[in-house]
Amino acid sequence: MKILILNGPNLNTLGKREPEVYGTHTLSDLERMLEKSFPEDSFEFLQSNEEGKLVSRLNQCLDDPIDGVVFNPGAYTHYSYALRDAVSMLKIPVVEVHLSNLHSRESFRTKSVIAGVCAGQISGFGMFSYILGVEAVKNRKNQKD
Repeated sequence: MKILILNGPNLNTLGKREPEVYGTHTLSDLERMLEKSFPEDSFEFLQSNEEGKLVSRLNQCLDDPIDGVVFNPGAYTHYSYALRDAVSMLKIPVVEVHLSNLHSRESFRTKSVIAGVCAGQISGFGMFSYILGVEAVKNRKNQKD
């Protein structure tokens, strides 16, 4: 199975930014963990601080042989209707993931404009949120096949 791991703004600073909230592992650590945990699958990793690049990559999924997307939109979670629209066009499972528990943080972080068009949302389990996200994509894809 080919899975796109898509990360939004500031996730390139993992390991440096608020380690008490996001942990001490880097984005590279996360990518290696996923490849090791799912050796039978192939991954494409993309992180961007630019909304347009994330939208463009999601749009490419309309024609690419991608089986699913695990997506951490970062701060765009709370206000990017462009990303919501891009996700809503896809016929493949998209699972929204977050390292921290959105519902235990500031009130503005509790609302996701993207979750409603995703197969599901997983938050609060640190890097394990991504493992759960990949499992959910695989499960949803297998249910449809």
